[in-house]
Amino acid sequence: MKQDRHIHVAFVGNPNCGKTTLFNAVTGAKLKVANWPGVTVEKFEGNIEYEGYQIKLVDTPGIYSLSCYTIEEQVTRKCVLDDDIEAIVNVVDASSLERNLYLTLQLLELGKPVILALNMMDIVKERGMEIDLHRLPEMLGGIPVVPVSAAKRTGLDILLHAVVHHYEEGPKENVMDYGPELEDKISRLEVMMQARYPSHAMTRWHAIKLMENDEQVAGEHPMEITNVVDRSYEKEIIQKKYQYIEEVVAETLFHKERMAAGTDRVDRLLTHPVWGVPMFLCIMALVFFLTFAVGDFLKGGFEVALGWISDGARALLTAASASDWAISLAVDGVIAGVGGILTFLPNIFILFLALGILEDSGYMSRVAYVMDGIMGKVGLSGRAFLPMILGFGCTVPAIMATRALETEHDRRKVMVITPFMSCSARLPVYVLFSEMFFPENPMLPAFSMYVIGLVLAILVALAMNRLEKGRINDSLLIELPEYKRPNPRTIRVYVWNKLKDYLTKAGTTIFVASILIWFVLNFGPQGMVAQTADSFGAMIGKVLVPVLAPAGMGMWQIAVALISGISAKEVVVSSFSVLFGVSNANSAAGMQTILDNIRAVDPSFGALNAFCLMLFVLLYIPCAATIGTIKKESGSLRFTLGLMGFWLLFAWACSTVVFQIGSLLF
Repeated sequence: MKQDRHIHVAFVGNPNCGKTTLFNAVTGAKLKVANWPGVTVEKFEGNIEYEGYQIKLVDTPGIYSLSCYTIEEQVTRKCVLDDDIEAIVNVVDASSLERNLYLTLQLLELGKPVILALNMMDIVKERGMEIDLHRLPEMLGGIPVVPVSAAKRTGLDILLHAVVHHYEEGPKENVMDYGPELEDKISRLEVMMQARYPSHAMTRWHAIKLMENDEQVAGEHPMEITNVVDRSYEKEIIQKKYQYIEEVVAETLFHKERMAAGTDRVDRLLTHPVWGVPMFLCIMALVFFLTFAVGDFLKGGFEVALGWISDGARALLTAASASDWAISLAVDGVIAGVGGILTFLPNIFILFLALGILEDSGYMSRVAYVMDGIMGKVGLSGRAFLPMILGFGCTVPAIMATRALETEHDRRKVMVITPFMSCSARLPVYVLFSEMFFPENPMLPAFSMYVIGLVLAILVALAMNRLEKGRINDSLLIELPEYKRPNPRTIRVYVWNKLKDYLTKAGTTIFVASILIWFVLNFGPQGMVAQTADSFGAMIGKVLVPVLAPAGMGMWQIAVALISGISAKEVVVSSFSVLFGVSNANSAAGMQTILDNIRAVDPSFGALNAFCLMLFVLLYIPCAATIGTIKKESGSLRFTLGLMGFWLLFAWACSTVVFQIGSLLF
């Protein structure tokens, strides 16, 4: 009976094609998350019922081909080759048809039913392009081609119907013809495969891989093929595929030339071998100018609201006859710590809005291309810069993105330097100390932290490469998409997700950290103390003062703030709020109070000390979530602990050098 039938379907596609969004739209909230066997790449599964079938859906990692280089490629290839997978939904970015169809042609050679889901058709229309939806399936062997919109959740029912119908029909005939010579060799290898492994399926795909000298296929299905394959034919096979893709695009995609011409004109400057990097720095400088100028303009409302909340909570607790310690914990601990961080929301919002626009417009992929030459000199390809770019937002997904690198050696190397990218959590620290100690132009010292982090990351990678005696990586091969007008909905979702993460952290990590900081500052060996100088926090901080003093941070309060910042970098700011009893560290009055308290402890503490403090926050141990992610991704506690020691020593050394030299010059 049909109701007893099951279909196991894999969603496969290039990175950033909208595959996971489409997968989530189809499965709804019925997701199961696990790790693929033997690797740390997450596995998403969903089960739905459609037309009497129980359909099990699997979302695979985004890949460009079925060649086995990166972890994602290995995982996805293993999945689609599995006999349990009975159909494949190939999700394609319709606005970048050429780049996506290479994977499509490889999937068709597996001999399994393939359904092409044309995603992002709205972008195709927006660019004035057209796709012939009748000719395209004809040129792909008659497979179903279904226009869908993952974001708008349209075309989903038609897609599922195509899955069921195509599964019942079975796979289509092969579409690729490699020419008489190659086809003869492929046919002979297929016969040999069938004779040696009679129960084996997908013989054509395996024969093609043997032609390409694929080590994994040759190892799993050893045969004597030297009389057929005398060398690797991978280059010829790739060329044939791209020749056919050109034919498909020429017959099915129209009005693309106009968009490509505009993209080429812009890229003459933005990807220029000389001006590309300066243009990137100028664009990022503009981003941080807006982050300060617009963000500071918007934060006034937050300051007023926080003042009302703080005063109201104090009055309410006093009226309720709450004890002094309870009032202090609520107002000076929780509200000062968490509330002070929330006042930076406008700055964070502007930063993520700008980064979202740059990403959705197609510019960020250019940055990796521009940096390829520099990264090559330090033993990495431009692909390694992609996780580093993600690090400007959050280090956790940046570390996870190292999965796209081909070797474990490269992954670990990028894990060392990626935390030097200034994540959004460090921005409140930069904003606070830049505006307190560099009031005339606070954007410059804050922006310098982003540049310094990038430069030091490259220098550290270069030093590691020299120790490895000049290890050289292949150059980055990447297709640059046409520029497009950023989609408002995509930007809105991106910014909201980032702000939601920030708010979640404020309500959890920073909330707990604020309470702990209040406790260590208000209690000592004899119980609750009247002076923070007698607290546990002061005792711990004073032990570290001799170590931090050469770096210009000889205050126990700074030591306590830095220790607390390991939980989350925003906590450095909330620590100063609690340390100096300020309800809103980001307000003019709050900053002046902190400044007065710092100067009361150390009258010589000035702009140079503040700069060294920001530099230390940039370079020292990243947040606890990042440390946990590195441990998970590297699979080595020893490596993770070694990194923590290196970051701490490197941060201290850099800050000390800057402070000592700066003290001599100024």
